[in-house]
Amino acid sequence: MMMTFRALLLAAAAFVLLPVDPGMAADAQKAGMPQFDLSRFPSQIFWLGVTFLVLYLVMSRIALPRIGEVLEARANRIGGDLDRASALKAEADQIKAAYEKALGESRAKAQEVGRSTEATLARDSAARQAELGNELAGRIRDAEGRIAAAKASAMGNLAGVAAEVASFAVQRVAGIGISPSDADQAARAVLARR
Repeated sequence: MMMTFRALLLAAAAFVLLPVDPGMAADAQKAGMPQFDLSRFPSQIFWLGVTFLVLYLVMSRIALPRIGEVLEARANRIGGDLDRASALKAEADQIKAAYEKALGESRAKAQEVGRSTEATLARDSAARQAELGNELAGRIRDAEGRIAAAKASAMGNLAGVAAEVASFAVQRVAGIGISPSDADQAARAVLARR
């Protein structure tokens, strides 16, 4: 700061001490531009220096510290936001890892339950099929027994019916009467051959 102030004072002194060319001053007045009037240069240089010094002091003492504070607060806020974002990202990564682990465990448990249920259903189905097979085999045996009994009964009755039919047919066709016992023996002999 001291170097800048010294340089400013030296520049102001150099302009004040410069020789003023009267011809140039007359030309400037003719042109109507007071900035080029060399007779007014020292006061212009003085006020330029005063204005620069005041602006420099205002900027260095008031404006720049406030801007610095704002920039520092902004940098702190950005740093805090980045730290918080990094912490939230780490937390989100942990939650994601826990979620994926829980999801994997749930899938494995669901597959295990599915396999267990499938095995239980297969065992139950096999047991029901075996029970139904046994029940159907028993029914078939009972039906076969009834069929055999009915066949035997029908065959027993068939001999009697065949004897009656044969006796009736012989009497009608040949006009000969056969005893029921002879007709029964003949019918049983024929049925036995079959």
